[in-house]
Amino acid sequence: MAPTLIAERRAFQRALLGWYRRQARPLPWRTSPSLYRTVVSEFMLQQTQVKTVLPYFARWLQALPDFASLAAASEAQVLKLWEGLGYYSRARNLHRLSQAMALKSAPPRTPAEWRELPGVGPYTAAAITSISFDAPAACVDGNVVRILARLTADATAHRDSASASKSFQALAEALLPAALPGDHNQAMMELGATVCLRQNPRCLICPVQSFCAGFRTGRPGDFPRLAPKVIEQRQVLRVWSERAGALLLHRSPGNARRLANLHELPTAEQAGIPAATVVRGTKLAQKRRSITRYQITEAIHAMPAPRGRPRLELVWVPLDELESISLSGPHRHWVREILAGRDSPTAADQRVNRSKRRSGPSS
Repeated sequence: MAPTLIAERRAFQRALLGWYRRQARPLPWRTSPSLYRTVVSEFMLQQTQVKTVLPYFARWLQALPDFASLAAASEAQVLKLWEGLGYYSRARNLHRLSQAMALKSAPPRTPAEWRELPGVGPYTAAAITSISFDAPAACVDGNVVRILARLTADATAHRDSASASKSFQALAEALLPAALPGDHNQAMMELGATVCLRQNPRCLICPVQSFCAGFRTGRPGDFPRLAPKVIEQRQVLRVWSERAGALLLHRSPGNARRLANLHELPTAEQAGIPAATVVRGTKLAQKRRSITRYQITEAIHAMPAPRGRPRLELVWVPLDELESISLSGPHRHWVREILAGRDSPTAADQRVNRSKRRSGPSS
């Protein structure tokens, strides 16, 4: 277990913590810490970058400043505040966690107790309890795995990030100081986010460079060794259909695993229109995005309103009410973009020109 690094752990801890105190970014959950702010930030930061989280965190705290207000909020309000952050199960779990906290006479203080709450795994439990209660719990996420693999030049091949995290857990715990474990965990996260980067690590300014076996190899970017992700390509056809100033949307049922109660542009299948018919409609946009291991290409085609009564999960939403409902993040951007492009002067000129071409030269 990296005997040299363990032997020098006190010097390593001092170097890391000294750097953190000088260089840590002044993030709002650090400058004005509280248990609630720590919990909200940890949920928001799961699989999401700090720069993306910051405006959401500010809006969330303004609307729901504590566990009590969050517990009392409606799910619709919670999802609206979360809109655009993705992975909406995090928002629902945070909502349920606050409701559970409202029933407790005192907050739990150990990782084991926190892991009994909705949405709290080993990393989140360690982060919350070490930062808020000085619990001796080491955080191990992708950033920390990268640091530890480089510090030790560990060439072990790992199936994925989860298996790598388990492999490095013992080393992370061995390096954790008895005093200020929360600051140590935050320092490791900060180092991974700002210095020990996945691509082009900034080794020359690293505060723990002298302890790093990976740096001494001259190839720190070779660590850690994770199996490449297998990317699956998917094609999705979506329908843009308007009727009497309203847009047709698909609303996921409340028991859906990912997008419960959220709206999206319907797929051809959801709209009950054959794919061969949809592709003959005007293509308004084509978008690409990645979700976990999937690379998804989504084409949006204009279609007349489907005949007959809409399916139960389809709803007509007036265009002037679109901002008040909860759309999934990408669909919010797509709807705004299509509406703005359709209503722009350039688009209007193009429609006039197409009309003139169809009608032929004027006499």
